[in-house]
Amino acid sequence: MTDAEDWRECRVALPAAHNWLVLDLASEEPEAWARTLAGQHLGDDVPEQWRDAFATDLLWYWGVAVRQGALCAAVLAPSDGPVVASYTVRELTVPTESRTVAAFRAEAANAEGPCFGDGPVLTEVELPLGPALRVHRQEPTDPQADHGTVVEGIAHYVLPRRHPTALECRLLWTSLGLGAELVKVADELADSLRLV
Repeated sequence: MTDAEDWRECRVALPAAHNWLVLDLASEEPEAWARTLAGQHLGDDVPEQWRDAFATDLLWYWGVAVRQGALCAAVLAPSDGPVVASYTVRELTVPTESRTVAAFRAEAANAEGPCFGDGPVLTEVELPLGPALRVHRQEPTDPQADHGTVVEGIAHYVLPRRHPTALECRLLWTSLGLGAELVKVADELADSLRLV
């Protein structure tokens, strides 16, 4: 972290807490943590193979968040189904001269890769933490395939006013039918972000 002494942790107010599972990124025994959380979330009435499969999913999301160096992460999962969305907040290593919303906009506009529609929708927004670029896009998970899963996401690239750093707050999902609802959730999460 650029200025670790300036804050201890990242906090996000998660809506519908019973459906959000916070990932313990500091866990030294992630397999045991995932099994315990899967059991608590799904309950004792589901078959063991379901709990094992859910624990495997949790470990996958945990591993991605840890590799990205996320400050905090959570997954959205109904009690009777799989993970439908994931949320991470991570600090970005950005040169001082590139720490502007305009620089983020230029980079997002030039990002490579297939994207549905007219490309990403870029909006400048003001969050309680500071100015941000909001990026909304849909893209295939496998750009080389003719068919497959589509991932949709909202990312907020935030420049906190009180800290000389940049943050990426990203909500991703593959259930496109939930898109309208999750777009609102992404904005609520970004609006709730605090560094403490």
